[in-house]
Amino acid sequence: MNKHHVLKGTVAALVATAMLAGVSGMAYAADGKSAAEQLAGHGAAQRIAGMYGNQHAKNVILFIGDGMGDSEITVARDYLYGANGSFDGLDKIGQPSAYGDTTVGTGQYTTFSLGNGIQDKGNPTVTPVTDSAASGSAWATGTKTYNNALDVDVYGNPQLNLTELAKAAGKATGNVTTSEIQDATPAAQMSHSTLRSCYGPQGKTDGSSNNAADQCEVAQLKENGGIGSISEQMLDTRADVTIGGGAKYLHQVVQGGEYKGMTVWDQAKAMGYETVEKDVDALNALEYTGKPVLALMADGNLQTRFAPSVATKKDPAKDENPIQCAVNPDWLGNENANGNSASLADMTSKAIDLLEANEKGKENGFFLQVEGASIDKQDHNANACGQIGETDDLDKAISAALGKVDLSETLIIVTADHAHTSQIVEEQPNYALSTVLESPVDHAKITVSYGTSPDQMYANDDDPKFDEVESSMSHTGTQLRIAASGPGAQRVIGLTDQTDNFFTIANALGLKSTTEDMKTLSDGADANLVVDEKGQRVEFSGFDGDASVTYTVTDPTNGDAVIATSGEATDPVSGVRVRTDQTMSIDLTGKLTEGKTYRVTITGRQSGKVVVKDFQAPAAAAGDDSQVVPGETVENPGDNTSAAGQQTGVAGVLGKYGSAIAAVVVLIAALVSTALALKTVKGRRH
Repeated sequence: MNKHHVLKGTVAALVATAMLAGVSGMAYAADGKSAAEQLAGHGAAQRIAGMYGNQHAKNVILFIGDGMGDSEITVARDYLYGANGSFDGLDKIGQPSAYGDTTVGTGQYTTFSLGNGIQDKGNPTVTPVTDSAASGSAWATGTKTYNNALDVDVYGNPQLNLTELAKAAGKATGNVTTSEIQDATPAAQMSHSTLRSCYGPQGKTDGSSNNAADQCEVAQLKENGGIGSISEQMLDTRADVTIGGGAKYLHQVVQGGEYKGMTVWDQAKAMGYETVEKDVDALNALEYTGKPVLALMADGNLQTRFAPSVATKKDPAKDENPIQCAVNPDWLGNENANGNSASLADMTSKAIDLLEANEKGKENGFFLQVEGASIDKQDHNANACGQIGETDDLDKAISAALGKVDLSETLIIVTADHAHTSQIVEEQPNYALSTVLESPVDHAKITVSYGTSPDQMYANDDDPKFDEVESSMSHTGTQLRIAASGPGAQRVIGLTDQTDNFFTIANALGLKSTTEDMKTLSDGADANLVVDEKGQRVEFSGFDGDASVTYTVTDPTNGDAVIATSGEATDPVSGVRVRTDQTMSIDLTGKLTEGKTYRVTITGRQSGKVVVKDFQAPAAAAGDDSQVVPGETVENPGDNTSAAGQQTGVAGVLGKYGSAIAAVVVLIAALVSTALALKTVKGRRH
């Protein structure tokens, strides 16, 4: 061996080591961590990480068919349009030149989660079959989580979602669904919850009882210093347009915070929402007024387009008398006496109109998620007609959107959250429930089998269990179809993962998508004292890189006595929920002494940003006069923090410069190895 070969080998080893240090997955493997742990980080499950392209869209519309696997699409197409037919929207997205658009893509993506429930929190476990919550969280945040979790990682830490990031970028936002708005898929665009069942401050009830202790983690509830239920967080998220069901959960009474004692509906009105409750005419009459719209069109889930069909065990009579689906008279898509309706297509059209009229939408574009929710719910019920009608309802919503937007500036993505149990089979199976349909188009006999449970989904009186949380037929873990048209559509081609969808959308819209970049959204956070006829308060804003903050107001002249505090944040879902791109306040009315100096400390729980300011309490304002007391930034308020929010000391240095230090350590180790190698060569030569 000569010196040249040793040096060459050492340099190669140094380069390889540096590459290992820069690739997190490889580094985890070297640490001996399991595959599930490697996949738990933000973006860690991407299949095409870093391949984002340079096409940008002004708008993105994401259509989700809940439970709409390839089989569910085929069942609906064969029945409604014939085996050789096609959907006008669902099958045209991703189809080259279908709408004069050559920027298209069609592919498949994987949907696994990292745990089968909250019992797996903190212990990531590859789980082949996802639920809607973990699935929605994956594309909403780019982070895998456990089933039943919403926008938190497997350790319970909140992850920023596309709606929050779009708002931080100055875009208009919307959320439309045929389910309860608190249900998993829409909730993934507006909340962070360790349990998907935490619908309201009193749990999943109509307000006449309180089961929050059973439906929510205690630390998340506002009365315990938490960020609040899904309904309360929906108001904090403040999408510009929110349309769906679930009105009854807003009749719950707020249990903590500044709106304590109000119903959630009253809180929405107090926060300036334009509200509509179960009124089709009022929905149709909505125009943009500058207020966010909250329109909930049913107490629970919206009625389906088709009346239910009943799957039964094998019976030759079913082959002799195949059925056809009938329209449900209670479906909101039926025109009322005033000629108005509220199908998913109607709601989508209204949402787009409102978003395009919005000043932010005009200037910066919008992000809109639209869900056809009851494909899943009726598949659970082994209700073939129900799921067929809901698939067609989603298709018509896609067509409605295509008639309103320009695909040269709008990216439309159509996909699902998980597949389901229905299958077209050759004949009635002996072992499973089935329904035999006759297509009204080509008159083919279509046998749809439901094979994941032997149980009937109907009571003795044949009433469908539409609103059951636990249903009989189950999800499946197969990969799903994803199709796109518009700028950036090619990124869905081939095999991707649900988390790739987050990065596709974020990069098309120019949103922050990495953890470090998201943290920078809180760089401009600030706080000031405001005194006016409403009282005295600290107003703060700019924590857009955070899902929650904590705060403390103290009297430095009195041993740092606490004047006001959000409480000690001991759980990832405790603290004050951030209202992205909004001003928040800390009420200090009656707590300040004129002329005395106070200190406010506000900490972003995700970004680590700390704002520390001293201000002097002025005299109370009279009449309508108001005054803002900017305060003075405190450069070194404590042992380990600065006003910029960066830690000092050893922990702070490692936090800020950890990567650089690690690289230096690797470099030193490599150089030492080189020196030793050269010494060895020299020893051998002598």
